[in-house]
Amino acid sequence: MSDVIKLLPDSVANQIAAGEVIQRPASVIKELVENAIDAQATHIQIILKDAGRTLIQIIDDGVGMSETDARLAFERHSTSKIRCADDLFTLHTMGFRGEALASIAAISQVELRTRRHDAQLGTRLLINASQCELQEPDMCPVGSNFMVKNIFFNVPARRKFLKSNQVELSNIVKEFEKLALVNNEVEFTLIHNDNVMYKLMQGTFRQRIAALMGNNMDQQLLPVTIDTSMVKVQGYIGKPENARKRNALQFMFVNGRYMRHPYFHKAVMSAYEQLIPEGEQPNYFLRFTVEPESIDVNIHPTKTEIKFEDEMPIWQILAAGVKETLGRFSEVPAIDFNTKDAPEIPAYSSHVEVHNPEIAVDTSYNPFKNQDNKPSGGQPRHHVSDNRPMSNWDELFANFERKKREGLEQQGADAPTDETSVSQGETFQQPVLPMGDVQSVYLQLKGHYILSPAKSGLMVIDQHRAHVRILFDRYIGRLHAGNLSSQAILFPEVLHLSAAQSVALQELLPEMEQMGFQLASLGGNDWAINAIPAGIEGVDPVAMVQQILESVDHGGMPVKRRIMEHLSLTVARSAAIPVGRTLQQEEMEVLVADLLRLPEPNYTPDGKTIITVIPMEQISKLF
Repeated sequence: MSDVIKLLPDSVANQIAAGEVIQRPASVIKELVENAIDAQATHIQIILKDAGRTLIQIIDDGVGMSETDARLAFERHSTSKIRCADDLFTLHTMGFRGEALASIAAISQVELRTRRHDAQLGTRLLINASQCELQEPDMCPVGSNFMVKNIFFNVPARRKFLKSNQVELSNIVKEFEKLALVNNEVEFTLIHNDNVMYKLMQGTFRQRIAALMGNNMDQQLLPVTIDTSMVKVQGYIGKPENARKRNALQFMFVNGRYMRHPYFHKAVMSAYEQLIPEGEQPNYFLRFTVEPESIDVNIHPTKTEIKFEDEMPIWQILAAGVKETLGRFSEVPAIDFNTKDAPEIPAYSSHVEVHNPEIAVDTSYNPFKNQDNKPSGGQPRHHVSDNRPMSNWDELFANFERKKREGLEQQGADAPTDETSVSQGETFQQPVLPMGDVQSVYLQLKGHYILSPAKSGLMVIDQHRAHVRILFDRYIGRLHAGNLSSQAILFPEVLHLSAAQSVALQELLPEMEQMGFQLASLGGNDWAINAIPAGIEGVDPVAMVQQILESVDHGGMPVKRRIMEHLSLTVARSAAIPVGRTLQQEEMEVLVADLLRLPEPNYTPDGKTIITVIPMEQISKLF
């Protein structure tokens, strides 16, 4: 039998490694930018064509490479970051495996121009699918200029699985945010199809957060400073009132590296308990500094999952630090003692002359004392002011007492004795009315629930969720039928977005226009809302579009129907009757009738209960 184990060619091995390291254009940008940061660059420029499909160009002003280093850098496991296995536990650089450039070269066409500061000439290198086609001297600036063209051109199956340009660009922006946030001492420029999306100058961590996430974010941040022998944490957390239900801005970094750490995330969430509603997430931007030997970053190809040696003590330190910040910066509304230009409010005086005797007030009357100034007790006394005649009060009270006494006597006569109940084995049952005998009577409880008698008991309806269900079915039906109309806004609203949100809006624009929105770009990341779907007047258009952007997960493009469902649900939530609004009897009748005509009236589109029926048996047990 012949041998079956063969050594794979370098080209095949590199493509396998590329599948682990390079998954999409955003992965190329992550690896090349991290290399530029390790090369001590202070200016990094990223140029994209077609969301990275056609071109990814990274230009930095780092230390550059020599002729030999430039060629050797594209070999597998060639790196300047480590020399031995022990170096893996004392890492001070972003990269260390020596696989990134080899993986990138295996699935694309790469051109590199680089020069060291002490060299007169640089080097130009052309590599096509891991094959070096040209290396020659070149006049170029100090630093490195990588041009990655036609990603996955030799792996059609991988290129086929790339998403749309808008989705890939959204992924690139997310990766760019992570890199730019933690490296606030580096200037970044991001250009896509000749459009400058970001131009970030050097500054503080807070300034970088505001530059990336919008200037309004600066007013929402509370500083966190923790300094212990085990860990140092610096950064910012969001105020509780700015928590989000979706797409919260949550970033953690350790030693300058982005990380995902669910355990530490729970520590932050524990500090927000009782401060934010259930299901909402706070914003936070936290930078950890620990000894390199106390963490292990070599457990995942993307190096975002990091193992800490002292996770439990750090958890307690982090939770205590965040809680202390929330307590120290808790905002209490202050009393404004500035009376300048304030309206004059007359003070109450017991000596005010009253001209209308029917509304005169007896200032000596105390309802909690008897006429002899002793605390009320025993038989109640009813004090009537001499200034306000109440001639029929005694008659009303007498009628009330008489009806109460008659009711008690009637109940005693109808109730079976204990002996009768035991001997005959009878049990008490409330009468159950057939549905046809029940009148359409609706009561509203605390502006939240609608109560109505039902055949089997008491029906309780959540008015907000009921309206969400009705509007959702209405919008999704019109959307599929293609007959949604628009309602023009007299004075268009201006929407200020971050670059990432602007990319997301461009992705959703066709579906939103089908739903009746009309938005126009004003340049940069500003948009004008010119029209909204008809029938939802009175809703804040800016807040509604913001909710739509937060409701869709841009990590991967869902099917078109899923996007329509997200948009329809968000619009329905924005336009639905709010909790606390008082409804008239006619409004409740229309709402319940519309709800019960739906094919699925019991649950909202996201699975929340709308209707609950309390059985008569359960009500009877309460008595």
